Amino acid sequence: MTKLRVGLLFGGRSGEHEVSIKSARAIANALSAGENASKYEILPFYIQKDGRWLAGEAPEKVLATGSPLLESASTSVGNLTSNLQAQTLSNWQSPSQVAQVDIWFPILHGPNGEDGTIQGLLTLMQVPFVGSGVLGSAMGMDKIAMKMAFEQAGLPQVKYKAVTRSQVWSNPCVFPKLCDEIEATLGYPAFVKPANLGSSVGIAKVRSRPELEAALDSAASYDRRLVVEAGVVAREVECAVLGNDRPQASVIGEITYDSDFYDYETKYTEGRADLLIPAQLPEAIARQIQDMALQAFAAVDAAGLARVDFFYVEATQEVFINEINTLPGFTATSMYPQLWAHSGVSFPELVDRLIQLALERHSPS
Repeated sequence: MTKLRVGLLFGGRSGEHEVSIKSARAIANALSAGENASKYEILPFYIQKDGRWLAGEAPEKVLATGSPLLESASTSVGNLTSNLQAQTLSNWQSPSQVAQVDIWFPILHGPNGEDGTIQGLLTLMQVPFVGSGVLGSAMGMDKIAMKMAFEQAGLPQVKYKAVTRSQVWSNPCVFPKLCDEIEATLGYPAFVKPANLGSSVGIAKVRSRPELEAALDSAASYDRRLVVEAGVVAREVECAVLGNDRPQASVIGEITYDSDFYDYETKYTEGRADLLIPAQLPEAIARQIQDMALQAFAAVDAAGLARVDFFYVEATQEVFINEINTLPGFTATSMYPQLWAHSGVSFPELVDRLIQLALERHSPS
């Protein structure tokens, strides 16, 4: 049987470069395990932090060591834009093996990786790829667009306000009024977030006007679109979704931590956070979260995989949707694969199903 050649695309220019490498290593191991080894051949492609695409020995070295590669390598796809301008993708012949890929598995976290940009490029290549398309990826990345989609779907959320960089920086008369409005409608504590970053980058919890002003200024340095959310005392629970038009929801997991909130340091420092799977929840609440996860998946037109995060206010039995992540962390210890492992789907089987879902979604029939 001819093996399916999987283009494993990882690295990228975002702040989640190292997380992408960890995810890619786990996926590569899964594709090389058991029955998958006889079904798939891995063609790794590594995008350096400077944007250069590398193939051949360079990405294999990164997968082997788990460390970013800072120097250019001899086998390079080079400047992708000029390649696209020079010839059509259907005739693209490259020593980098791009033309040999049967299906792409992008595992690029953050901007330029899960926001629809790389998905647009892969769509132009006319080769199947794992995960959501341009629309689902873009809406899943932009917290404001995401919240608007959730609102349209009737999913309950905490109060929030969309803010632009120009409101924060360009007009000194607007900024105080903006802060007044945030205090009046959301109160304290509140969370200030860049709209288009992942892994809790640029997020701050604020309890006063000086902290609010500083957080807005900081978040504006990351993104031109910001969102401010009302704080809520709640348990943080998550649900994994797998599928296309008839997706399935996993068991529910809970995140507990000893810091003030689930920030970047807490998320990626060993021992700072614990994952409890399955979460100890009333059965009715667990079913409600699963139903809401599937509704959120449909609301943004996600495909293949997603992790949906919620706030559960135990005192009032309320559930608020927080966000959807269409390309969640994929290490063996990440929440998404662990949720499916506790739902009866092993890591190698999960990777295999994602590839089969991508083939199904991109099938002309």
